[in-house]
Amino acid sequence: MKRIYVILAGILACAASAATVADAQQGVPSAHASRGAVVALRHTSLGKVLVSSSGRTLYEFTRDHANKDTCAAISGCSATWPPLLSSGRPSAGPGVQGSMLAGGKSQVTYGGHPLYLYSEDAGPGETSYVGVKAFGGSWDAVSSSGRTVK
Repeated sequence: MKRIYVILAGILACAASAATVADAQQGVPSAHASRGAVVALRHTSLGKVLVSSSGRTLYEFTRDHANKDTCAAISGCSATWPPLLSSGRPSAGPGVQGSMLAGGKSQVTYGGHPLYLYSEDAGPGETSYVGVKAFGGSWDAVSSSGRTVK
């Protein structure tokens, strides 16, 4: 009986390790999926923009409509621009309007804008990808008022 538990523990450890390796190989930022995502505000070279709990810039996609993720339907888009997911109600950091946040068991939105990360983001506060045109639209940062930051 002990052997079965040891074998099962080994299988589970290998599966968890494989999932972590797969995420790392895909370049998905660690804030991609979190248990109650935190959306914060950070001062950058473009002004104050929304960021993930790890300080990564959050983006909106100009092809999206209110609360509708268009990127998911475009081949390769979600791998490059992963949605900010939250398995619980997202929370607002200082300067972020909690009433504009929505999510919980889905992609986080702010003022109706689905929020995304960039898979090749160099680190907290990085804004050099703001305004990039890819997948048929532009990827812009979002201010605390819900407006586009270019």
